[in-house]
Amino acid sequence: MNNLRISLVQGETLWHDPAGNREYYGELIAPLHGTTDLVLLPETFTSGFSNDAIDNAETMDGPTVGWMREQAARLDAAVTGSVQVRDGEAVYNRMLFVTPDGSVQQYDKRHLFRYAHEHERYAAGRERLTVDWKGWRICPLVCYDLRFPVYSRNRFDVERPGDLDYDLALYVANWPAARAYPWKTLLRARAIENLCYVAGLNRVGTDGNGIHYSGDSAVIDFLGHPVTECTDEEVVVTNTLLGSELARHRQKFPAMLDGDAFRIS
Repeated sequence: MNNLRISLVQGETLWHDPAGNREYYGELIAPLHGTTDLVLLPETFTSGFSNDAIDNAETMDGPTVGWMREQAARLDAAVTGSVQVRDGEAVYNRMLFVTPDGSVQQYDKRHLFRYAHEHERYAAGRERLTVDWKGWRICPLVCYDLRFPVYSRNRFDVERPGDLDYDLALYVANWPAARAYPWKTLLRARAIENLCYVAGLNRVGTDGNGIHYSGDSAVIDFLGHPVTECTDEEVVVTNTLLGSELARHRQKFPAMLDGDAFRIS
């Protein structure tokens, strides 16, 4: 496997200001040209985590998808993050994975945050996504999905016998500071149990509902060790994931061979 450079963009998302957030995050990622392969933006990075933002949800032809295409092309890197997207009669918390050639793949958040009534206004996704990028298989997921290990389970791919579903799991989030310990703990658990790298990207600051976010974004390796850990501040950090080390660990400690076979419906 090749190495993969991944950039965490831990920003202070503006409340209900899509244009302002595109400008803000555009300035943060501008210096990354030529230095990264994959850029992570937070969950609902154009609005903050708000049920009321549903009223201004964009379509796939809207300005944010176009902006992400522009950024990916300019940076020569994949760009991913989630936004509210209206698709037919439903609105999804949709994670978009955009590559420099303009292609867009999408994952709709499966587990909606009942505690904040997300399930009452947004539609739940039905299918998990695996993206092939730079020789890595990547599984993009959103915030509350982190609490559900069955859905995140790294299984053998029936179309590629002997291979696991993915090498890197991504979790973009608006995860409140009040629950920072579970965030940190579950990122490590998902990495260890799935024999993969995990990148968790959270926001900082206080949103329009008065909820504070302490960041705590991190890249965790397959043993549960932090490659990088962020504190409670705006920061952009890039790390290199070592493909050969991951492959060596899976060969030396092939726990996946003893896993239980099942399908997610």
